[in-house]
Amino acid sequence: MAENIDKINYAADDIELLRGLEAVRKRPGMYIGSTNSSGLHHLVWEIVDNSIDEAMSGFGNKISITIHKDGSITVSDEGRGIPTGIQSQTHKPAIELVFGELHAGGKFNNSSYKSAAGLHGVGASVTNALSSWLDVIVHREGKIFHIRYKDGGKIDIPLEVIGTTNKHGTTVTFKPDPTIFSTVEFKWDTIYNHLQESAFLLRKVHFYLKDERSNLNQEFYYEDGLKEYILTVNQNKRPLTDIIYFNGNVSDIEIEIAMQYCYSDYNETIFSYANNVRTRDGGTHETGFKLGVTRAVNEFIDNNKLAKGKKLEGGDIREGLTSVISLKIPEKKLEFEGQTKSKLGTPEATSAVSNFIYEKFSYYLTENKEIALNIISKCIDSYNTRLAARKAKEEARSNKKAKQEIILSDKLTPAQSKDYLKNELFIVEGDSAGGTAKKGRDRIHQAILPLRGKPLNTDSITVEKLLQNEEFATIINTIGAGFGQSFDIDDIKYGKIIIMTDADTDGAHIQTLLLTFFYNYMRNLITTGHVYVAAPPLYRVYKEEKNHKVNEKYAWNDQDLEKAKKAIGPGYKINRYKGLGEMNEVQLKKTTMDPASRLLIQVRIDDPLFVEKQVGILMGKDTSNRRRWVEENVDFNKVDTFINEVK
Repeated sequence: MAENIDKINYAADDIELLRGLEAVRKRPGMYIGSTNSSGLHHLVWEIVDNSIDEAMSGFGNKISITIHKDGSITVSDEGRGIPTGIQSQTHKPAIELVFGELHAGGKFNNSSYKSAAGLHGVGASVTNALSSWLDVIVHREGKIFHIRYKDGGKIDIPLEVIGTTNKHGTTVTFKPDPTIFSTVEFKWDTIYNHLQESAFLLRKVHFYLKDERSNLNQEFYYEDGLKEYILTVNQNKRPLTDIIYFNGNVSDIEIEIAMQYCYSDYNETIFSYANNVRTRDGGTHETGFKLGVTRAVNEFIDNNKLAKGKKLEGGDIREGLTSVISLKIPEKKLEFEGQTKSKLGTPEATSAVSNFIYEKFSYYLTENKEIALNIISKCIDSYNTRLAARKAKEEARSNKKAKQEIILSDKLTPAQSKDYLKNELFIVEGDSAGGTAKKGRDRIHQAILPLRGKPLNTDSITVEKLLQNEEFATIINTIGAGFGQSFDIDDIKYGKIIIMTDADTDGAHIQTLLLTFFYNYMRNLITTGHVYVAAPPLYRVYKEEKNHKVNEKYAWNDQDLEKAKKAIGPGYKINRYKGLGEMNEVQLKKTTMDPASRLLIQVRIDDPLFVEKQVGILMGKDTSNRRRWVEENVDFNKVDTFINEVK
């Protein structure tokens, strides 16, 4: 019961009117998705998207981002420059509307932009609203204009002319408000990948990235766009086909698609875009693509009598297929679901893309018979594997003998509860830590599976070898939802799959191998938020008091350690945990397993392009690349900020 609410005195003055940018500061998540690292970088994308819209419309071919030492960031372009003249409806300079009003911009009609990412006209103003200060310089009409904001959108320096120029373009510098965000540290890798992605989509436009904090510099420029995108994603895979590329125009919608089949890839990977904005949650264009590809392949199979009596499903046909779909849609047809534009809602895109890819891919298969037969062979193999996996799954449920024939580890200590979503499976490094975890677990809801040595690298083994491996066979059987194309998230027996390893190089390697397995064969387990990494402490600071009770604090990094020392006071002692086995069951339970006091890291896929590239580096055959990445990126004394920390 909400007893503090006055149910009687609910009057007109209780209605709160949020003017200007107040609404954004009041509810930032509605506009940028979150106030964590993802939301922080969304501020950058809103400004970059404006520059991209200019370049996409043919104005300027250079876009630059500079990360400054003071925590601010600059985005600069060579577009037409934001208009600075007086807008007739409001009698204010147009630039003030762009940065100070939620629904103001030049993208609501077709006269300024044929197609643009900014549909709602709230991007630049949202960035301003959530910044400590924001500074804009415009080169336009022979003059240099300047305006500055502070404290979330309040004008600090009104629009002024500060010089003359023969250049054109807009430069925006802003510093995120630390009272809004949980972190205000811009990440090089995050911005790097976003700009590279934009460069793939916007051919022959130069993107520059500079980080003054570390003196890093990078330029992105691609002549072949989506083809080079596919090459980058699949650089560590064995291609079944060359890169297949199509482009065209259907009902004023420009469609560009690149695709490639690879051997030993058991997932479909789709990167989709609308007006250069990543549609992470798919939408109508992805639906159309899947329909068209499935129809083209099944029709080719039927016409050539290649799979008598077999009707392949879309998953069979798209297994091992990496695709990039990029649409340019006129503003009048463009529909996104939500301000963050993560899903395309344009109804017309379904039929446009479906018919386009069906016609193009059908012709390609007909004209390239040998390649087509290789594709069909892989699709049929996927079909047969799916049916075999489904049959084995059904037999395993009903036939004890079938279960006994699977090579399973005898180390599994199962949970007792049948309330599966409350159950947790701890995959633990080593028998010693496994034994400790078994003693400290909650027997009702927590299961323990110790690993014998390092798991296999599933990026370089066959399915047959995977199933012959005792560790992976046990994991598949224990989770109970199948694997690969037959994986069904509704059948999982554990709500949380928790990887628990030592905080050292070997532990990180085991984590990577297990995450690669889940990514390759149970990807939906990650995307639906069921995979976690345990975060055991690095230090225990303690002191025995006069009453023989022990006062103790745990620390996960050096900053925590200093706080723990002060909290315990003079005479403290320190345990430095080199591994899980150095903790007894009480300590392991308290710090790492008990939901009331532990720290878990939720694994998620925020950037599929980044994940594909990193899996390639970490699991590829080039050991020098893997060693370099680990040395540059892995810090075992801290929890990285791109992950979710949950109880």
